[in-house]
Amino acid sequence: MSTLRVEGVTVRFGEVTAVDDVTLSVDVGVTGLIGPNGAGKTTLFDVISGLRKPTAGRVLLDDADITSWGPHQRSRRGVARTFQRLEVFGSLTVWENVVVALESRRRSARLAAELLERVGIAEFSDNQADTVPTGAARLLELARALATDPSLLLLDEPSSGLDRAETDAFGALLQELVAEGRAVVLVEHDMDLVMNYCDRVHVLNLGSLLTSGTPAEIREHAGVREAYLG
Repeated sequence: MSTLRVEGVTVRFGEVTAVDDVTLSVDVGVTGLIGPNGAGKTTLFDVISGLRKPTAGRVLLDDADITSWGPHQRSRRGVARTFQRLEVFGSLTVWENVVVALESRRRSARLAAELLERVGIAEFSDNQADTVPTGAARLLELARALATDPSLLLLDEPSSGLDRAETDAFGALLQELVAEGRAVVLVEHDMDLVMNYCDRVHVLNLGSLLTSGTPAEIREHAGVREAYLG
């Protein structure tokens, strides 16, 4: 059974087609969603997370049609997301940001310290969120998403702002999350991260699904090299 299935999703903005008849599936594991800027990746994430209704097509989660559901319904069903453009509560501390997410699920605030330790930013716990480095803010978004105990985790450019060592630690964390039975989808431009840690990769180009396959298959695909990898 697929954790997530997107069937024939199209998104139009007036005369512009941002996502064009995309069908793909995501199972437990790490799935990459790559492509050039403007390929439709974040728009597709908006559809999957419920922030945008598709012009056509549908979204299924564990075979249930959730196309008409809003973001809060999907969140309660186990969908969590981070954003390309950071979305943190800047006036709250890092610790308080995670507590807000925990309390929204009636989970103990005592888990906040554990989650911050897990993503590697415990040292920033008492810092106001809008004062921490970009990489730490990215990991704060991840900790906040994990506070909802998701089964499907959508991460939009999560390695942005991380150095190589931090990115490797992030990759190891992804493997831990999968071992817990979670499905993770990455929109990501760091091809080393994608190729080293993804089980499967979907490639978008000009709003359409160009191809899907293992990292090795994607690396050797002539169309992908031409459109994106160079």
